[in-house]
Amino acid sequence: MKPAIILLAFVCLRAQDPAEILGKVAANLEQATAARREYIYEQKVRARLIRSNGELGREEKRYYTAVPKEAETEKKLDSFEGQYRHHKTKKLTAYSEPGFKQKDMDIDAELLDDLINDLVNAPKSRDGIPNRLFPLRAQDLPHYKLTLLGQTEHRGRAAHRVGFEPAKKTWCLEIGADSEGCELPPWKGEALVDAAEHQPIHIQTQLAFGIPWAVKAFLGTNLRQTGFSVTYERVAPGVWFPVTYGTEFELKVLFGYKRTITLAMDNSRFRKASAESKIEFAPFVE
Repeated sequence: MKPAIILLAFVCLRAQDPAEILGKVAANLEQATAARREYIYEQKVRARLIRSNGELGREEKRYYTAVPKEAETEKKLDSFEGQYRHHKTKKLTAYSEPGFKQKDMDIDAELLDDLINDLVNAPKSRDGIPNRLFPLRAQDLPHYKLTLLGQTEHRGRAAHRVGFEPAKKTWCLEIGADSEGCELPPWKGEALVDAAEHQPIHIQTQLAFGIPWAVKAFLGTNLRQTGFSVTYERVAPGVWFPVTYGTEFELKVLFGYKRTITLAMDNSRFRKASAESKIEFAPFVE
């Protein structure tokens, strides 16, 4: 897009209401459901638990073929790589199936498996990403205070910058699945929105509140640097998919268990499927 055209677009965009902008984003994502069902893609998920001494405690890499359905994504696990640090030998040992435990009580194994399933394979989600992590649904928008932060350019296209935070202050945090147990979202952050198609480009969040002192003091539980990031890419006019998504935070619980948790999801090789053709894919290679 030429600079003069971008400047003209910015002048026209200044009076936009941030609620209207994200409202159009939510509507467009819903309307694009049929078009998104025509695309299949490959997905890589990598999750790690780092111990307090900096050593890798457990790591998993999962490779999927993703086929979007009407309201969610059906995923086939093509290949898997896992490794854990043995509690006796302290050496890294490989394993080949999700959910593997090295002993009956294996907190690392349960935590990592739950996090991957909740944060990447969330039910009732079009992309497997929990719906309430980002302000992308019409029913969630009234719970946010929205601010238009300005306009910018992204890859030659005009874009809005919209800030968001909870409309009411509350303390409720439920990271797993769709976080429906919390009435209000706990996230604040910024969304970058394509001005022409009103589609999300990038959203970055962080907790809008700190963990209460009583929780840290009496339950021995704390979370630090909690937040999520997602980036979308234009696959076709009006059709956008998340291409990167992830989080990194530190968890301390029960006065002793402490881990730094990282999770990253990458989507690639988007292909339009033909209804008449049989689709077969080789496993994704890193």
